[in-house]
Amino acid sequence: MPDFSAIRGVLFDKDGTLVDFNRTWFPVVMALAREARSGDEDEARALVERGGYDWTEQRFRSGSAVAAGTNADIVDLFHPELAGEEREAKIAAFNAITTQEGARRAVAINGLAAAIRQLSSGGMLLGIATNDSEAGARATATALGLGDQFHSIIGYDSVAQPKPWPDQLHLFAQRTGLAPSAIAMVGDNNHDLDMAHAAGAGLAIGVLSGNSTRAELSNRAHVIVDSVADLPALFGRKG
Repeated sequence: MPDFSAIRGVLFDKDGTLVDFNRTWFPVVMALAREARSGDEDEARALVERGGYDWTEQRFRSGSAVAAGTNADIVDLFHPELAGEEREAKIAAFNAITTQEGARRAVAINGLAAAIRQLSSGGMLLGIATNDSEAGARATATALGLGDQFHSIIGYDSVAQPKPWPDQLHLFAQRTGLAPSAIAMVGDNNHDLDMAHAAGAGLAIGVLSGNSTRAELSNRAHVIVDSVADLPALFGRKG
């Protein structure tokens, strides 16, 4: 059994962990695909499928470009013809759109607010590490009424290399003064858990509220729970 008593900080992935990934992001990604294909609905649907959407299951697949990638990755998929300054401008445009729309459409995981407040009041230092932009993560946390609960919010554009590289967790450790071994990383995709292992985190916790199954997470997670709502009991913070 992992040593939960050694954990002093919890770093959360955002999409699929704090917010319902598919309900929040499908309409945004679909709108971006329509724009990329000049309104051609069939081509837009095909592009979203290439981004990882399973039209039968009506969800994005675990580890897909949309589920696990950054806005830069999605721009490269949706607009492969762009390079240099045009590519950078499109990434900036995607960042602006996803910041606004991600916050406006954010659907919180059931029990999120209570869980976050219980962990925080119990003395845990909390953070967000996402492959969304930092501005997007801040806007979503604010929209959910939880912006003041997070010690640090870290986007893909806050570090040299985003998940699955260790940079985001190491930055959280630096900002909080915690050793990586005192930090638990919580996420719904293996790139979250891969970052935890690469950074030397104390725990890699998988959640089933996003795009991955228990089987997909089992090889990389120390612990798997249904959602963040289960975390206060796991850490003995019942507030």
